[in-house]
Amino acid sequence: MPKITFITFDDTQYDVEAKDGATVMETAIKNGVPGIEAECGGACSCATCHVYVDEAWAAKTGEPGAMEEDMLDFAQDADERSRLSCQIKMTDELDGLVVRIPESQA
Repeated sequence: MPKITFITFDDTQYDVEAKDGATVMETAIKNGVPGIEAECGGACSCATCHVYVDEAWAAKTGEPGAMEEDMLDFAQDADERSRLSCQIKMTDELDGLVVRIPESQA
C-alpha cells in the first residue's frame, strides 16, 4: 500500500497508508486527518480539500485539470503547489507522497 504523509499547518505529521486507487482526500477522511473538510465528498465542486503538494512530488502528481483549476480559485491562499486532494489518486508511484494542509479551507 502506498503511504502519504500529511503535515498540518502547525507541523503535526500524519503518516497513513492509502489503498491503491483511493484519492488523497478519501485517505485523509478515512484516517481522521484533521483539516480536510471535503464538503462535496470528492466531486470537485468545492475547495475544502485543498492541499499543498511538496515540490518533490509535483511532477508525479501532475497538473490540475480545468475543473480543478476553477475550484482552486475559491481556495484560500492557493499557490502553484495547490491541488484539490480529491483529484489526486494514489498509485504505487506516489508511495511516500507528502502534502501540507492549509490552516483553513475555503
